Amino acid sequence: MHSRPSIFLALILLGHAGTASGQGEPLTLEDIVTLKRVASAVLSPDGDRIAYVLNVPRTPYVDANGSAYRELHITDLEGNSRGFITGEVNIGQIAWSVDGGTVYYLAERNDDDEFRALYGIPFAGGESQRLYSHEANIQSFSPSPDGRHIAFLATEGYPSEREELSNLGFRAVVYGESSRYTRVWIVDLDAEEPEAVAAELPGSASSFRWAPDGERYLVALAPTPSVDDSLIGRHFHIVDAQSGQVLNRFETEGKLGDAAWSPDGSRFAYVGAVDMSDPAAGQVFVAEADGEGVSALTPSYPGHVDELSWRDAETIWYLGSRGLWNEVGVLAADGTSVLNTQPEGNPIARSFDAVPGSETLAMIADTPEHPGEVYVWNETDGYRRLTNSNPGLDDRPLATQEAVTYTARDGLAIEGVLVRPLESEPGERHPLILVIHGGPEAHYSHGWMSGYSAPAQSLAARGYALFYPNYRASTGRGVEFSKLDHYDPAGKEFDDIVDAKAHLVDIGLVDPNRVGITGGSYGGYATMWGSTALTEHFAAGVAFVGISNLVSKFVSGDIPRELYEVHTRFWPWDDWQLTLERSPIFHAGNSRTPLLILGGDSDTRVNPSQSLQLYQTLKLRSDTPVRLVIYPGEGHGNSRTAAQLDYAMRMTRWMDHYLMGPGGEAPPYELDHAGRLAEVKEGAE
Repeated sequence: MHSRPSIFLALILLGHAGTASGQGEPLTLEDIVTLKRVASAVLSPDGDRIAYVLNVPRTPYVDANGSAYRELHITDLEGNSRGFITGEVNIGQIAWSVDGGTVYYLAERNDDDEFRALYGIPFAGGESQRLYSHEANIQSFSPSPDGRHIAFLATEGYPSEREELSNLGFRAVVYGESSRYTRVWIVDLDAEEPEAVAAELPGSASSFRWAPDGERYLVALAPTPSVDDSLIGRHFHIVDAQSGQVLNRFETEGKLGDAAWSPDGSRFAYVGAVDMSDPAAGQVFVAEADGEGVSALTPSYPGHVDELSWRDAETIWYLGSRGLWNEVGVLAADGTSVLNTQPEGNPIARSFDAVPGSETLAMIADTPEHPGEVYVWNETDGYRRLTNSNPGLDDRPLATQEAVTYTARDGLAIEGVLVRPLESEPGERHPLILVIHGGPEAHYSHGWMSGYSAPAQSLAARGYALFYPNYRASTGRGVEFSKLDHYDPAGKEFDDIVDAKAHLVDIGLVDPNRVGITGGSYGGYATMWGSTALTEHFAAGVAFVGISNLVSKFVSGDIPRELYEVHTRFWPWDDWQLTLERSPIFHAGNSRTPLLILGGDSDTRVNPSQSLQLYQTLKLRSDTPVRLVIYPGEGHGNSRTAAQLDYAMRMTRWMDHYLMGPGGEAPPYELDHAGRLAEVKEGAE
């Protein structure tokens, strides 16, 4: 275990100074970027303890470049938590051994770990031991019901000569063909010399689940390792664990989500799509293991189910998103349940874990006042928080947050989350930032809203109102609502965003001349659209990994089939003109919205050329200020702490300049990172 640098304490003190009155200072950008968050939580077999992974961001201007550290902690059900593996570590998936005596985890811990390996640490005390090292990264794993075997997903290793050839310059990548299939491997940990054996299965594997008898397993197979096939081409298979023979293949259609075996192994439940054009896996199905039938349990659920687990032989725990809220409940496996609850006011649960015989669930949940922590939940007591990974938040002033429903121009009710300015005088109108989610098969919930790309609490302290709309095509309101963008990209879905602005202006909160728009991925598409086709509505835009040209997006990203099946429902060549007209570059000549464009140079989902095309087009066709920022080594979103902080600073300065400041020419392109580094060094002395 490595200790944190002594300068870490100095930086914490710098970032959390109090006012003379004892009232804490509002959250800064550094505060928000460095908040700790619980990433996964797993209940022990006896239901008495929860192992969890805590994301600990690196300290800006101190730590070497990289993503957040990931620590292993364990808490009892009273909230008595202690760190088991902490410091400069990167813990991957975790799981309890069948007897509850060991926590297994994935990591590269030793100097000779060339790939992510399987480790175990005794709960009662003792050092971690490497249990198995594969010839490639272990992606995920699952202990067998008898505790003797471990199944894991991984590719085969590359030939030993590959590194030598790479050093000699032979590094060609054959696009779409040189990707390796993910296999199911099973290893006997009790063997004198454990050696994993791969099953010869017809496809690339994901979503592995042991059957209760340990003699079979459920696995989803995609025909190829491509992202498109992993999203919309997978099918569940039941496989004989010893021989690797496929016993049954299930003809599901569209996207697949969570899956779980019934306690007797006669059937399994899964979250899936209703058809190929369903944007998200969000409905519950039960399939007979012998392949004799599939039953839809939630055909009219007015939301999307996120996760499930069997409670007993006849009932299923489920976690479902319902508009701005979510709910945990019980579903009858025979389909007789009627799900009519109206969830509201609870913490927002992001995931849960259950074990047979326990009525208590382990949760990761957040609230408007606090990011993700470990909770427990049961039907009698509801939610109870166990951990407090960011105790300094208790003394910081936070802006008011509320759920809002407004009416779109065609009469459709649209929901969203409003973060009000931290301070406001009666009758005062404020600048507004509309924050648009990606997907569009995603949604906002009424929980913690601050992150590096939209640091809500820091911006609210500067006087901004922020609004997060769940525009049509969002999830959380049923299948029909999620399909409302089909055949109409950048149509009514983005009009809903303008209508959100109109609502907030009408209620007297917002200055209509000081409205900005921001978002990433599909939210970046919305921002680019708002800054060109709808430019009269927005005084500033900050677009992240966004789509500027639908024609080239289809043939430059890694999800062309998914884009067609669940979004546009037409190919560019079906209607070249419409495809072009629904592209922000088509409207670039009309732009009057100063636009900051950001993205990573390693993004395979939305090729960086999408950002470059709009930047160049705006430079050629408009005098409107535009800036393009590229983050080396980052993909579809920034994972490294320094890149996240840089993004938050650039986004905030752009909005300040055009919504609160002088406007006109773009602000200087450089940030004062050197000055901040000097402050940190001085504070450490």
